[in-house]
Amino acid sequence: MKVAVHVMLLLILLAVPALSLGQSNVELSTIRELDLRVKPLDVASSTDGLMLYVLTPGEIQVYSLVEGKVTSRIPVDKDFDRLTASPRENTVILTSSTKSSLKVLQLDFIQNIDVSGHPFKGPQEAPVTVAVFSDYQ
Repeated sequence: MKVAVHVMLLLILLAVPALSLGQSNVELSTIRELDLRVKPLDVASSTDGLMLYVLTPGEIQVYSLVEGKVTSRIPVDKDFDRLTASPRENTVILTSSTKSSLKVLQLDFIQNIDVSGHPFKGPQEAPVTVAVFSDYQ
């Protein structure tokens, strides 16, 4: 008797969500649309959701959602046809079904900082500039 009651309760619990699925409504709105000018092969998002990596034949286009534009283009072998963002920040995985190969890329984004007119030490034409941002409070 107890088993029959438990089975009946289980069936009721399973039936209620199935009935409510037919009544749900979904609203769609476009947040952003990109004109890539090249056929995309695959797309992945960065772990923080601020960048889109768009694989096209021969390159990865890095699209900044904050700036609303393509900020970098990374040349890759044209045989790569699949792109996956790694859980590790700024790492993407490329795969090629034709060559049966895989490549893991670490993306290090370089920020150009204009230091003209600011105090500095060392030669002005140095190949590397270290900028220090601090708060004395």
